Amino acid sequence: QVQLVESGGGLVQAGGSLRLSCAASGRTISTYGMGWFRQAPGKERDFVAAISWAGSRANYADSVKGRFTISRDNAKNMVYLQLNSLKPEDSAVYYCAAVRLGLAATAWTDYDIWGQGTQVTVSS
Repeated sequence: QVQLVESGGGLVQAGGSLRLSCAASGRTISTYGMGWFRQAPGKERDFVAAISWAGSRANYADSVKGRFTISRDNAKNMVYLQLNSLKPEDSAVYYCAAVRLGLAATAWTDYDIWGQGTQVTVSS
Protein backbone atom coordinates (compact mmCIF):
# COMPACT_ATOMS: atom_id res chain seq x y z
CA GLN A 1 0.00 0.00 0.00
CA VAL A 2 1.21 3.48 -0.86
CA GLN A 3 1.62 6.07 1.88
CA LEU A 4 1.86 9.76 1.04
CA VAL A 5 3.46 12.51 3.11
CA GLU A 6 3.27 16.17 2.11
CA SER A 7 5.74 18.86 3.11
CA GLY A 8 6.76 22.37 2.16
CA GLY A 9 3.79 24.32 3.40
CA GLY A 10 4.15 27.48 5.45
CA LEU A 11 3.39 31.16 5.79
CA VAL A 12 4.19 33.39 2.83
CA GLN A 13 3.29 36.90 1.74
CA ALA A 14 1.03 37.52 -1.22
CA GLY A 15 3.01 37.32 -4.43
CA GLY A 16 5.44 34.85 -2.95
CA SER A 17 6.19 31.24 -3.83
CA LEU A 18 6.25 27.84 -2.20
CA ARG A 19 7.12 24.37 -3.38
CA LEU A 20 5.11 21.52 -1.96
CA SER A 21 6.49 18.01 -2.01
CA CYS A 22 4.71 14.69 -1.74
CA ALA A 23 6.86 11.73 -0.77
CA ALA A 24 5.48 8.28 -1.48
CA SER A 25 6.52 5.11 0.29
CA GLY A 26 5.41 1.51 0.44
CA ARG A 27 5.52 0.93 -3.30
CA THR A 28 6.25 2.79 -6.51
CA ILE A 29 3.80 5.44 -7.67
CA SER A 30 5.06 5.24 -11.26
CA THR A 31 1.75 3.75 -12.44
CA TYR A 32 -0.48 6.07 -10.42
CA GLY A 33 -2.03 9.32 -11.46
CA MET A 34 -1.25 11.97 -8.84
CA GLY A 35 -3.18 15.02 -7.77
CA TRP A 36 -3.20 17.96 -5.42
CA PHE A 37 -6.33 19.19 -3.71
CA ARG A 38 -6.91 21.90 -1.14
CA GLN A 39 -9.44 22.62 1.55
CA ALA A 40 -10.00 25.88 3.39
CA PRO A 41 -11.88 26.02 6.70
CA GLY A 42 -15.61 25.61 6.19
CA LYS A 43 -15.21 24.86 2.49
CA GLU A 44 -15.23 21.76 0.33
CA ARG A 45 -12.10 20.02 -0.87
CA ASP A 46 -11.20 21.51 -4.25
CA PHE A 47 -9.16 20.19 -7.12
CA VAL A 48 -5.90 22.06 -7.76
CA ALA A 49 -3.76 20.05 -10.19
CA ALA A 50 -3.20 16.51 -11.42
CA ILE A 51 -0.61 14.68 -13.49
CA SER A 52 -0.80 11.37 -15.32
CA TRP A 53 1.40 8.40 -14.47
CA ALA A 54 4.10 9.27 -17.06
CA GLY A 55 3.80 13.01 -16.62
CA SER A 56 2.54 13.43 -20.17
CA ARG A 57 -0.69 15.13 -19.17
CA ALA A 58 -1.47 17.70 -16.51
CA ASN A 59 -4.74 19.33 -15.54
CA TYR A 60 -5.21 22.49 -13.49
CA ALA A 61 -8.05 24.30 -11.83
CA ASP A 62 -8.83 27.56 -13.63
CA SER A 63 -8.00 29.49 -10.47
CA VAL A 64 -4.36 28.31 -10.49
CA LYS A 65 -3.55 28.06 -14.20
CA GLY A 66 -0.41 29.97 -15.05
CA ARG A 67 0.61 30.20 -11.38
CA PHE A 68 0.96 26.60 -10.17
CA THR A 69 2.90 23.77 -11.78
CA ILE A 70 2.64 20.08 -10.95
CA SER A 71 5.52 17.72 -11.68
CA ARG A 72 6.71 14.28 -10.69
CA ASP A 73 9.91 12.27 -10.42
CA ASN A 74 9.01 8.59 -10.59
CA ALA A 75 12.60 7.55 -9.93
CA LYS A 76 12.43 9.34 -6.57
CA ASN A 77 8.79 8.47 -5.89
CA MET A 78 8.02 12.16 -5.52
CA VAL A 79 5.40 14.61 -6.71
CA TYR A 80 5.73 18.38 -6.51
CA LEU A 81 3.52 21.43 -6.71
CA GLN A 82 5.20 24.76 -7.41
CA LEU A 83 3.06 27.64 -6.19
CA ASN A 84 3.90 31.07 -7.62
CA SER A 85 2.19 34.46 -7.38
CA LEU A 86 0.34 33.31 -4.31
CA LYS A 87 -2.84 35.04 -3.21
CA PRO A 88 -4.59 35.07 0.18
CA GLU A 89 -7.38 32.97 -1.34
CA ASP A 90 -4.83 30.20 -1.95
CA SER A 91 -4.63 29.64 1.82
CA ALA A 92 -5.73 26.12 2.66
CA VAL A 93 -4.56 22.68 3.66
CA TYR A 94 -3.07 21.09 0.55
CA TYR A 95 -3.43 17.33 0.08
CA CYS A 96 -1.55 14.97 -2.18
CA ALA A 97 -3.50 12.02 -3.57
CA ALA A 98 -2.94 8.98 -5.77
CA VAL A 99 -5.28 7.26 -8.22
CA ARG A 100 -4.56 3.70 -9.40
CA LEU A 101 -5.95 4.34 -12.90
CA GLY A 102 -2.91 6.46 -13.74
CA LEU A 103 -4.95 9.34 -15.12
CA ALA A 104 -4.72 13.06 -14.35
CA ALA A 105 -8.08 12.85 -12.61
CA THR A 106 -9.80 16.00 -11.38
CA ALA A 107 -12.49 14.65 -9.05
CA TRP A 108 -11.49 13.90 -5.48
CA THR A 109 -13.79 10.88 -5.51
CA ASP A 110 -11.52 9.27 -8.14
CA TYR A 111 -8.59 9.09 -5.75
CA ASP A 112 -7.72 6.04 -3.69
CA ILE A 113 -4.94 7.23 -1.40
CA TRP A 114 -4.47 10.50 0.49
CA GLY A 115 -1.78 12.19 2.49
CA GLN A 116 -2.35 14.04 5.74
CA GLY A 117 -2.01 17.51 4.24
CA THR A 118 0.23 20.53 4.63
CA GLN A 119 -0.92 24.02 5.57
CA VAL A 120 -0.36 26.94 3.23
CA THR A 121 -1.13 30.41 4.55
CA VAL A 122 -0.80 33.49 2.37
CA SER A 123 -0.86 36.86 4.10
CA SER A 124 -2.03 40.02 2.37
